[in-house]
Amino acid sequence: MAGDLNDAHSVVATIQPAITLLGLGIGAALVARACKLNPIVGYLGLGLGISALGFADGFEGPVVAAMAEAGVMFLLFNLGLHFSLGRIRAEAGNIFGFGSLQMLVAGGGFAALFWMIGLPTEFAIIGGFAMGLSSTAVVIGLVRERDQADCPVGRAAQSILIFQDIAAILLLVAAGALGTGGAIAAALGIAGVKALVAFGIAIIFARYLTGPIFRLIARAGSSEVFTATALFIALAAGWATGIAGLSLTLGAFLGGMAVADSRYRILVQTEIEAFRGLFLSFFFISVGLSIDPAVIADNWITVIVAAAGLIILKCVFNVLAGLANRWSVPGSIQLGFLLGQGSEFALVLFAIPAVAGLVDAEPLAILVTAIAISMAVTPFISNAGRKIAGKLRSGPADEKLEGDNAPVIVIGLGPSGRAVADALSFNNIDYLAVEPNHVRFEEAIADGYQAHHAHPGDPRSWDALGMERREVIVIATGNIELSRELTPLIEERLPAMHRIVALPSEDAREEFEELGLTPIVMTGEEAQERLVDAVFAALEIERERPLPGRVYDGSVAQAA
Repeated sequence: MAGDLNDAHSVVATIQPAITLLGLGIGAALVARACKLNPIVGYLGLGLGISALGFADGFEGPVVAAMAEAGVMFLLFNLGLHFSLGRIRAEAGNIFGFGSLQMLVAGGGFAALFWMIGLPTEFAIIGGFAMGLSSTAVVIGLVRERDQADCPVGRAAQSILIFQDIAAILLLVAAGALGTGGAIAAALGIAGVKALVAFGIAIIFARYLTGPIFRLIARAGSSEVFTATALFIALAAGWATGIAGLSLTLGAFLGGMAVADSRYRILVQTEIEAFRGLFLSFFFISVGLSIDPAVIADNWITVIVAAAGLIILKCVFNVLAGLANRWSVPGSIQLGFLLGQGSEFALVLFAIPAVAGLVDAEPLAILVTAIAISMAVTPFISNAGRKIAGKLRSGPADEKLEGDNAPVIVIGLGPSGRAVADALSFNNIDYLAVEPNHVRFEEAIADGYQAHHAHPGDPRSWDALGMERREVIVIATGNIELSRELTPLIEERLPAMHRIVALPSEDAREEFEELGLTPIVMTGEEAQERLVDAVFAALEIERERPLPGRVYDGSVAQAA
C-alpha cells in the first residue's frame, strides 16, 4: 500500500510542472488577447517572469521538454499537410532557390561578422549560419494567425523555413562531428543521404499506403482510432528520423507531406490542430524560461544592443536576399521583417558543448538571450514591416480603379473575402475588392491584394465604385449590420445584381433569404468553398480548381 502511494506521489511530482505551466499558460494567453497581443508574446513573457522569480529550475523536467518538442513537431507536421508533392515541385524555386539565397546572405553575413570580431573560425561558421536561421514556430504561427498562408509573402516564408530546417540539420551534424573530432564533410554527406532516403520513404508512403490505411480506419467508424492514427503518424515520423540521426522536425514535416495528397487530409489536420496549439505553448514558455534574468540585469545595455543589432542585421540581410531574388522593395521588406528573428535551432546549437566551448560563457549567454528576445518581439517587428510595405505599395490613387470593369465586387477582405478573391484570380476573373476597415485594408494591401478603402454603405461611393457595372456583390465583412444597411440600397438601385452574403452563424439566414440574398453560413471546414461556389454559380461560370496542395502564380496578386 505504501509502495502504491509512493508511486502515485512520484507520478504527481513528474507531471506537476506541466500542469502548472498549462494553467499559467491559459492565463497568459487570455491576458495577451486582452492586450490585443499575439499569445506567443504572453507565453514568452510568462517564461521570462517565472525565470525572473527564480522558479525556472522547477520546470526543467523531461515532461515539459518532451511536450515543448512535441509542439514544434506538430507544427511542422501541420506545415507538411499543406506541402504536397505537387506543391513541393511547384515551390522548388522558393525552397531551394530563395531558401539557399537567404541562408547564403544572412548566414554568410553573420559568419563574416563573427570572424571579423575575432571569434574562432569553427564558431564563426556554425554560429553565423545558425544566426541566419529564423524561428519556424514563431513565423508559421504568425502566418497562420494572419491568414497569410496562401499570399506570396506567406508562401515564400514557409518555403524558406523548410530549407532552413534542412540547413539546421546539416549544422547539427557539423556540430556533432566537431564534438567527436570526426570529419565534418563525411558526416554531412551521410546526413544528406539519410535525408534523401527519408524523403523517398515519405513519397512511397504517400503514393501507396496513405489511402488504404485511412480507408480502413474510416470503415471502422471510430473517431478515437482516427485521432490516434493522426498522432501516431506525426510522432512516429519524427521519431524515425530522430533514430536515423536527423531532426525530429524533418520527420514530422515529411509525415505531414505524406498525408497532404490524401482525401483525408482535412480530417487529419482537424485532429492535430488542438494538440499543436496545446503543446506549442510549452515550447514558447520554455524559450522564455531559457532567458537568464541575471545576464539581463548585469549586462542589460549589452543585451539590448545585441538584440537590436541581431534584429536590424537580420532584417537587412533578408531584405537584400529578397531584392537579389528579384522581389519588389515592399515584398522584400515585409518578408525580411517577418523572418527577422533568431531561431529555436540556434538555441539548440549553442547548447551543444562542442559549440559552447569555443567561446566564453558570458558572451554566449548574451547572444542566447538576444535570440530569445528577438523571438519575443517578432509580432511587433513583423507588424512594422507589414505597415511599411503597405505604405510603399499603396502609392497615389489611380485615375482608374483596379477592376474597373470587373463583374464581381467583394466587400471585406477577411478570410472569406480573400478566399473569393483568390479563386477569382486563379480563374482569371477580374474583381473589385473594397475593405471598409482601415486596419484590414492596410493588411490586404501589404499582402498583395488590389484593394480599395471605401465605405460601401454610403451611396455616395457607388458611382466611384461603378456599382452599376457589377453582376455579383459578395458581402464578406462578417458584419451583419453592414449587410443589413446595404441590402435595401442594392435592392432599390440594382435589383438585377446577384447578392451573396457570408454570415457568421445561422441566426440571420432566414432574414436575408426573405430579402432575396444568397446567405452562406461560414461554419464548418468547407464554408469558404461553399461561398466561392455560390459566386461562380451566380456568374454561371464553371470553376476551375487548383490541384490539392499546389500553389499557382495566378493565386493572389504577385506581391513579390
